[in-house]
Amino acid sequence: MRRPDSARGDQPVRSNDPHETNPRESDSHETEAAETDPRDQPTDPFDEAATARAVIDARGTVTGWNEGARRLLGHRPSEIVGRSVAGTLDPGALDPAALPDRWSGTVTLLHRNGDRLDVRLLAHRRTTDDGATEWFVVSPLTRAAPHFEDPHLLELVFMQSPCPMAVYDTRLRLRHVSEDMERLLGLTEDDVRGLRLPEAMPAPEIDNTERHMLRALETGEPQHLEFSLRLPGHDREFAWAVSIAPLRDGGRTRGVVVAVHDMTRQNRAQQRLLLVNEASTRIGSALDVVSTAQELADVAVPVLADFVTVDLLPEVSRGGAETPAGPLPGQVRLRRVARQSVLEGAPEAVVELGETSFYPDSSPAAECLITQRGVMRRVTDASVARWETTDPGRAAKMREFRFHSTMAVPLRARGTILGVATFSRHRSPAPFELDDLLLAEEITARAAVCIDNARRYTRERDTALALQRSLLPHALPEHAAVEFAFRYLPADSGAGVGGDWFDVIPLSSSRVALVVGDVVGHGVQASATMGRLRTAVRTLADVDLPPDELLTHLDDLVNHLAAEASSGQPPGAEAAGDVGATCLYAVYDPVSRRCSLARAGHPQPAMVTPDGSVAFLDLPAGPPLGLGNLPFESVDVELGEGSVLALFTNGLVESRERGIDESFAALRTALAQPAAPLEDTCDNVLKTLLPGRPADDVALLLARTRALDASQVATWELECDPARVAQARRDAAEQLAAWGLEDAVFTTELVVSELVTNAIRYAQAPIQLRLIHDRSLICEVSDGSNTAPHLRRARVFDEGGRGLLLVAQLTQSWGTRQGTGGKTIWAEQTLPVTDF
Repeated sequence: MRRPDSARGDQPVRSNDPHETNPRESDSHETEAAETDPRDQPTDPFDEAATARAVIDARGTVTGWNEGARRLLGHRPSEIVGRSVAGTLDPGALDPAALPDRWSGTVTLLHRNGDRLDVRLLAHRRTTDDGATEWFVVSPLTRAAPHFEDPHLLELVFMQSPCPMAVYDTRLRLRHVSEDMERLLGLTEDDVRGLRLPEAMPAPEIDNTERHMLRALETGEPQHLEFSLRLPGHDREFAWAVSIAPLRDGGRTRGVVVAVHDMTRQNRAQQRLLLVNEASTRIGSALDVVSTAQELADVAVPVLADFVTVDLLPEVSRGGAETPAGPLPGQVRLRRVARQSVLEGAPEAVVELGETSFYPDSSPAAECLITQRGVMRRVTDASVARWETTDPGRAAKMREFRFHSTMAVPLRARGTILGVATFSRHRSPAPFELDDLLLAEEITARAAVCIDNARRYTRERDTALALQRSLLPHALPEHAAVEFAFRYLPADSGAGVGGDWFDVIPLSSSRVALVVGDVVGHGVQASATMGRLRTAVRTLADVDLPPDELLTHLDDLVNHLAAEASSGQPPGAEAAGDVGATCLYAVYDPVSRRCSLARAGHPQPAMVTPDGSVAFLDLPAGPPLGLGNLPFESVDVELGEGSVLALFTNGLVESRERGIDESFAALRTALAQPAAPLEDTCDNVLKTLLPGRPADDVALLLARTRALDASQVATWELECDPARVAQARRDAAEQLAAWGLEDAVFTTELVVSELVTNAIRYAQAPIQLRLIHDRSLICEVSDGSNTAPHLRRARVFDEGGRGLLLVAQLTQSWGTRQGTGGKTIWAEQTLPVTDF
């Protein structure tokens, strides 16, 4: 409503002050009246029309216009939204495109009625959700007096509030700021007086602060909050602790005071401690050089840097020999093993993972290796130009991503140079500081020790694995008694190479020994112990000991090895560690189709019948080797031709993911493949039970049994009569003729004559002669005596002693084995391949 002229007196003089209301707009007088006494302010704390607000897009088109803007310039939203802002600017006014991100000043604007108004504006450039640029412009319609209106309230502020501080009235309009607060905002009190806090500093954190201010007004209780925010004019985020207190005059709340405290240094110190703690738990989780380097890069991004690379000397990345202990002069060659970035896919990278690159002596990487300490550099146009002469691709990346600060820290452990870690910033506006360099050096030093540990471990593991593979059979000879297939898988890098082994040992009389064992521990020592045990088993098997006796002798050997390991240690030295092992030893006879087995603390084997059913043989467990003075027991099992024996170490069935019963059930399912090729069965077993890398060494041996036909074996029971020697020769000759081995008759007659004669003369009944026609011709003579003959050289006048010497000369091999009721002397002759 417009006042009558009589009420106004003389014609008013139109002022150029935009905050002096237009006489044509009566509601402006009402607003000004409300400003004269804060105690008479409306109950609504947010008078949206008390601030003129407008939004202008990048093309200069008005996209937002509030009621306060209508009061100021007279344009309704429907008249101005969608039109160019040029219609409200005086010709020759400032160009919005040339303004910084935040601008404040006085601008001459055109009222709807044509009047010119000098208006104090605060403008913010901001980015919309779709990435476009727009301006958010605000101006208070009314202002407090240049000097604070209420001296008593001002006195309360100075008495009760800290600095920097700001005072807001009950409508949450700014009334006063301290000098420290002005410096913090980068704005004067005149720039922001009369504005709400989000209008002076639009940000989500500021909106939350205003909500706490309102809560302080409503409840009368102080409020506290903390947040991080980068203010205009500053190149980094600051951590703020904000205290909001209501200002009371008697029992009445007159406003709120906002005090802020810079907690940036304390916050950064806490972040650095957290980063050091995280580095101590995350770096070095695996004994792998590349994984450890990647953990260093992952920890540092984004807390410390925007882009991190880890480059190692080539011999270090391969776990090779020792590198130089002193500085590396001049140009260095490094291999990229890890990187991390705040940008997906690390597009800043010039060198790909696994590639090598040369760094000139002027580069930060080479400089830190020369000086043996961290280097911190600002990326300037001059430094980029130097890179352009030596590495244009790197210079182009620096310009493209606007790198501005970098640090290079040497990876050095135990006096050994390993490589360099480079930390760079391009998204974070703040350059690196000395504290950042100290932090980078601390976490890099820890990573260097872990990388060196991984390198040393890798080298030791490679040595142990090479030793292990050299001591294991690379290929096993074919045998008439069994068809076999095997697999050996070393443990993953965390557990290290163990002492698992397997073997197939040909025995006399076409028999075969199957062995699987597992030495306690990992590393070179376990591999060396495995090699000694495998050699011992082969030696004991050559004596034709039964399985239980062989394990007893092997147990004695392990005890001797343990005594050797513990003896000779200097006082106070660490123990060499326990020496122990488990073993399963089986002997299969293709003539009788019986298998004798014994085990020393080893998992029981599985037997697969020709129809595909699977059973785990119930063998006495026996103690592990090395406990001593405990017996072992053999069990005889009859195997049908085509049966499969599965011998394995515990690494196949022991898993963190499943129980032992579940593993044996899975093994049973994987083995139930009647007549399947053994190679395919091995692959199926490993695929089923070990889909990933095993945590422990795994040895698997599958053996499918064969049987000799009755026509390939001839047996005669002999009386203890020297006259039976001639008949034994004739019987043997006739059998060889039936087999088509006439060329072997002469030698066989001599062997039969000597062996039978010795048995009749020196042994006791029962005496048995047996010929076995396999891939070789085997002659056996068994008797009831346990006294074993031995080879000796007879003197000139000796009556005996030449028989076994003659047998040894005529045959490929000969030997003696003990049985339950006596002994057996055997001799083996080689046959031409065409004869079999």
